[in-house]
Amino acid sequence: MIDVSALRALRSVATLGTLAKAAEELGFTASAVSQQIKRLEREVGVPVLAPAGRGVVLTPAGQAVVDSAPEVFQALEHCAEAARSVADGAPQGTLRVVAFSTGVRGLLAPAVADLAVRCPELFLHISEQDPDQALHSVEAGTADLALIHDADGVPVALPPSVIQRHIHTDVGDVVLHRSHPLVALDRPLTVADLSGHPWVTSPPGTVCHQWFRRLFAGADGDPDVRHLIDDFSTQLSLVASGSVIALIPRLGRPPLRADLVALPLKRVPKREVFAAWRRSANASPAIRAVLAELGTSAGAGL
Repeated sequence: MIDVSALRALRSVATLGTLAKAAEELGFTASAVSQQIKRLEREVGVPVLAPAGRGVVLTPAGQAVVDSAPEVFQALEHCAEAARSVADGAPQGTLRVVAFSTGVRGLLAPAVADLAVRCPELFLHISEQDPDQALHSVEAGTADLALIHDADGVPVALPPSVIQRHIHTDVGDVVLHRSHPLVALDRPLTVADLSGHPWVTSPPGTVCHQWFRRLFAGADGDPDVRHLIDDFSTQLSLVASGSVIALIPRLGRPPLRADLVALPLKRVPKREVFAAWRRSANASPAIRAVLAELGTSAGAGL
């Protein structure tokens, strides 16, 4: 009989390429992962890994084992979740949730208090991860539920073992000092309105910077970017000085000071937010409870 923990270790090594990285992901030492792999080789009777430079690669036999692993994990998880769902159905235990930072701020954090009241025996363990890493964690079994968003309008590719549900549409607004002349327009702002005004923006490589570049695509001249700041609270501090304006997603926006105002754009930048989990965990009362709470929070206009 193949040991499930050893099978999980092999799959992690196959994905990450080294025993050390697999150990970090699984929470073991590299020596412990090595021992698990050796135990697996004794159980199947053939080598499953071969050295390759500073890393390792799968042997043909190892690849065959890894290719079959998803069916094993899905069957085991489906069995466990079916048992939980036909008991009293009460969500309990710890649910490992991974999410991008503004998803934590805008969706998970507001849901935690109500969830604790409705499901007192359920505990969330939340870790911050970008969408690609979050999906890997769910697929690998090191997380149970992920919040992800599309990348500049392009959906994240889902592994076959993972399903998703749309839970929120996040949009960006322009934040200005209340004394700024654009506030007097009292209507959604156009690119022409924004031309010539100095900005603080998120750094290149972020979704908000992509929004910003797309906003000015085709406009005459480059926008006047004075500062590149990743933290939205810091951006708002600079906006409060009256010297710059900012484009900030609603999920990532802290409560505005009295001297700041958020104005909508005529060409609204947006991203779609999804919850993702393994198909084999579809019957999980814990996942269903969190999805229901996220739906309520998103519907409240966060």
